[in-house]
Parts: sequence; structure tokens; C-alpha cells
Amino acid sequence: MAKAATQNFLEMEQIREGIVILKNKSLRAIMMVSSLNFALKSDEEQSAIISQFQEFLNSLDFSLQIIVQTRRLNITGYLDKLKDLEEKQPNELLKTQMADYRNFVSDLVTGAPPANVYGEIMTKNFFVVIPFALLEAGGTGGMLKSTKMPALTEEKFQMAKQQLWQRMEFVALGLRRCGLQAMPLTTPEIIELFWALHHPKQAEVGYYPEVPPELAK
Repeated sequence: MAKAATQNFLEMEQIREGIVILKNKSLRAIMMVSSLNFALKSDEEQSAIISQFQEFLNSLDFSLQIIVQTRRLNITGYLDKLKDLEEKQPNELLKTQMADYRNFVSDLVTGAPPANVYGEIMTKNFFVVIPFALLEAGGTGGMLKSTKMPALTEEKFQMAKQQLWQRMEFVALGLRRCGLQAMPLTTPEIIELFWALHHPKQAEVGYYPEVPPELAK
């Protein structure tokens, strides 16, 4: 039996201009959202944030998806920089101390003994996924079902993209009132995000695929 390609199991058909195009021709935009330390806020501030977030959710006339991604902190670039400085250090004593420090930081983050008494250091990323369907552009609100797959022409894509960007601006404004910042992901960032979701071990050590120049737009 021939092995099926991974793409056959994915709902995505294409990623272009910062937009995910699904096989059913509907579109998705992904925004990365900042975080805030809610526990450090006063009771009044917490109540205000909750109230603003509730108002934001009630103001939505479309669905969205909130994703929280948790993984081990990746400091590969920082460790590589330390190693480079260590190799260029002419003083042998300082060179040894830098090597000890680099190893300590590496063990601390990865949870290797004896630093594992601190536990693994985790990081959280927050995303909002915003949808748009071609049927909505036709004024049906996306409620009608069709047995025929809609054709995504360049004109329809640009029109749907404009509608999707308007939704992203609305979401960004609503989150900003809650003290959060939201930025849309670019095509390379979306590719890296999906790759990391399917290759978590490699992503945790800082490996990411090389994005072809024609997709880096």
C-alpha cells in the first residue's frame, strides 16, 4: 500500500499573503496576541479587564478560535551566541566560566540534572484564528450549504481577504481595550507555526524549516 502524503490529511490547501486557504475554499487569518499578568492586577483592574473582554465577545458577529500553545522555552540562539563568545574569549579563566554558565543555563531550561529541581521552563503563546467563507461574501452569512465547491478566483480572494482584514482590525481593537496587543502572522510565520505543531520536538530545540523565497511574502 502506498503511503499517503501528509498534505492529504491536512485541511489546508494553500497559504498566501498571510492567509490560510482551506480545501473548502474558506479562509483563515491567525493573529498572535500578547499576554498580561492578570494575578498582579488590583481587584478593580481585574474587574475592568473581565468587563472589557465580555463586551468584546458580545460584540462579535462572527466566530473565532482562541489557541493557547505551551512548550519548553527555546533559547538556542542565546546559547549559540554564548558559545561563539566563549570560543573568541582569549582569557582562559573567563572562557571556562562562560562554558560553565552556558551549560548551567542549558540544563536549567531543559530540566537536566541537577538543575531539574527548578522544573522545566515553559513559555505560552496565544493566538486568535479568524474565519471567513466565500458564502458570506455573497450575502448569505455562510448559513447556506452548497453541494458544489465554490471557486476561489483572484477577484474573490482579494475581496474575501479585505473582509477578513476588517475582522482582524475589529478583533485587534477589542483586544486592545482589554490591554492586549494582537498582530497578524505573515506567511512564513504561519508556515513555521504549523510546522512546529507537527514537529514539537524539533521546534523546542530551535529548528525550523527554510521557507522558499516565493512564499516569504
